[in-house]
Amino acid sequence: MRVDAVIFDIGNVLIRWQPEVYYDATIGVEKRIEMFAEVDLHGLQDILDRGADFKDLFYQTADDNPKWRDEIRAWHDNWTKLAQPEIPHSVNLMRALRAKGIPVFALTNFGVGSFVLSEQQFPFLREFDKRYISGELKLAKPEPEIYAALEIDCGIAPEHLLFTDDRTDNIDTAQSRGWQTHLFESPQGWANHLVEAGLLSKEEAAFNG
Repeated sequence: MRVDAVIFDIGNVLIRWQPEVYYDATIGVEKRIEMFAEVDLHGLQDILDRGADFKDLFYQTADDNPKWRDEIRAWHDNWTKLAQPEIPHSVNLMRALRAKGIPVFALTNFGVGSFVLSEQQFPFLREFDKRYISGELKLAKPEPEIYAALEIDCGIAPEHLLFTDDRTDNIDTAQSRGWQTHLFESPQGWANHLVEAGLLSKEEAAFNG
């Protein structure tokens, strides 16, 4: 089936999103496990992704949990160390698609303030033809409303959209709306899918970095 636009998730597709790696390196695995058990940091991230103020949210939570005050603030203060590094092969695939004139969109759960920081760190985040950022829209995956917002804005029929994401619940919603999908597990797997879909040649999809 024809593809008129390719849609990338960002976290764990274009940029590694595993904040546990940062905390394991800074406070150790044991303390990290203890902190994550006592403070729902991923739940806070979900609130951030829906439009909350980045600094206010994490600083207030830090004040409410003085045992982990510095560590919680680090989620904000050291964001560029949490959300990194980029995944080079995926970035190359995004650029290869655009070089062939194929529109490339981002559909991502990302806070407004945190996205500004990541955009400064990774300028390729400015290269999308369209960006649908949950914090700006105050809608988040996997809820269907954010997918509907994208469809309305871009005007492309759902069956002609190809979407990759690393989470099955996000993929499931896209499939329920008629989108073509690929569950992202590795850049090479995504590259193979783009070749099979006829969007890139093997040479264009290869990673030589």
